[in-house]
Amino acid sequence: MLIRRSNERGHARQDWLTSWHTFSFADYYDPQYMGFGNIRVINEDIVAPNSGFGTHPHRDMEIITYMLSGELKHEDSMGNGAIIHPDEIQVMSAGTGIRHSEINPSENTSAHLLQIWIVPDTKGVKPRWEQKIFARETKMNQLRLLVSKDGRDGSLMIHQNTDLYASVLEPGKDLLLPSSKNPFFIHVVAGDLKVGDTKLLSGDAIMGDSFGEFRVQTSGGAEILVFL
Repeated sequence: MLIRRSNERGHARQDWLTSWHTFSFADYYDPQYMGFGNIRVINEDIVAPNSGFGTHPHRDMEIITYMLSGELKHEDSMGNGAIIHPDEIQVMSAGTGIRHSEINPSENTSAHLLQIWIVPDTKGVKPRWEQKIFARETKMNQLRLLVSKDGRDGSLMIHQNTDLYASVLEPGKDLLLPSSKNPFFIHVVAGDLKVGDTKLLSGDAIMGDSFGEFRVQTSGGAEILVFL
């Protein structure tokens, strides 16, 4: 298993944006961290009020937005427009090409989010966009499937055989991860997590090859994302 510590991530700061990059992105380049499996990007972004990403293009990428706090307004070239809040997930399949903007509409509150890019298994698909609420109680002390290739169990669809789960663990709880033929990647969104003898904190990640089922546990509580 490979551990990626929060303080080892790439870091970038602008007047309106503070970012941490788990993998190489923009001006941050580390040949050891070009992605993992089908995951190409995991960026943790803090966007200042009344600021954001102006209209820009994407192509042949599955882009997932996971809000932590605040809100972000999405508008795209297909005519979609929505504001995403915590406990909502947004998926955009860029396919043949899409242009969009992401703006923090708040006058006084920063937007804190994770943006995840998954390499699709098929290029040149028709662009699509979808957003959905996943109530916090559905993630409490259990895995809640957010994103999958087949859209099962009410998850949002992407063009890749990657399942993305979320879990919110109360203090002292543990969680059984099912066996998987795919590589696994766990990102600690907040709190603390113990995997075997390894302790992880907010922003840390652990990744590895296919595995049999195993348990993770928390002392003070945790929110995690699990890619299988």
